[in-house]
Amino acid sequence: MKQTSIKNILYWVSTILVCAMFLYSAQMYFFNTAMIEGYFKSLNYPTYIVIPLAIIKVLGVVMILWRKSAWLTEWAYAGFFFDVILATVAHYNAGHGLFGMSFYTIFIVLVSYFLGKDVRQKNKLIV
Repeated sequence: MKQTSIKNILYWVSTILVCAMFLYSAQMYFFNTAMIEGYFKSLNYPTYIVIPLAIIKVLGVVMILWRKSAWLTEWAYAGFFFDVILATVAHYNAGHGLFGMSFYTIFIVLVSYFLGKDVRQKNKLIV
């Protein structure tokens, strides 16, 4: 198997995982808003950002899968990276431990981002 096809497979697997995690998170924010607001209160975050965060997560997934604008893709990955970093820190500070889902998502986001840059350059998909 070619090295580029292995990178392609790893890129798409990690990207699908990232998108699935953020879509799952967004749907929780939309459909279980009261529960998520309770979590936000316990983590000392404002509750008015729950729905805007859900909308931004969905838009980020769209931008990552659309892959037509390098600028918007970069911003989507940056937003996802900071989201999981802040979530990991918040959960750790709340006493939930360091090694939760948000901690592992950091690495999946990074794999998707860096492999995506390489795959898009080789396929000349960067606009």
